[in-house]
Amino acid sequence: MRFPSFVVLAALSAAACARNLPNTEIRDTPDNRAIIAVVDAYRKAFDTRNTDAVMALVSPNYYDDSGSVDAADDVDYKALPGVLRDTFSRITQVRIEFGITDIIVNGDKGQADLFYDAKYRVVTPRHEIPKRDTDIQRILLQRDGQSWKIISGL
Repeated sequence: MRFPSFVVLAALSAAACARNLPNTEIRDTPDNRAIIAVVDAYRKAFDTRNTDAVMALVSPNYYDDSGSVDAADDVDYKALPGVLRDTFSRITQVRIEFGITDIIVNGDKGQADLFYDAKYRVVTPRHEIPKRDTDIQRILLQRDGQSWKIISGL
């Protein structure tokens, strides 16, 4: 079947007009921008070790199995503030940088794939020890009204 040339040109024009967010392969959509804003707000809250600011970004449905089959290390919404306070009490001078590599939105669910580079100091009984971690991470989100909330991956 032959398509009229104006149909082919219209399809090519539409594809050329689709925009990505600057310096990424991620489509520039309102949902993607909102998810990036949540991830960035999380980074800022973590950098300042602000438990309340992190919790403001988290859904009451939060649940994370910590990547293991051992239920002892699972964290839900109720336990998360204590985990954050414990973590924040043991680190100083934290600085995290995120690079979001992909965002997928499917209805009211979203995921942000990212890599992170964390520089921090761990408090020990004798002194502070400088540390640096880099890894990949997936943060899962759920639409909550007009906003996105984190449901797993911290």
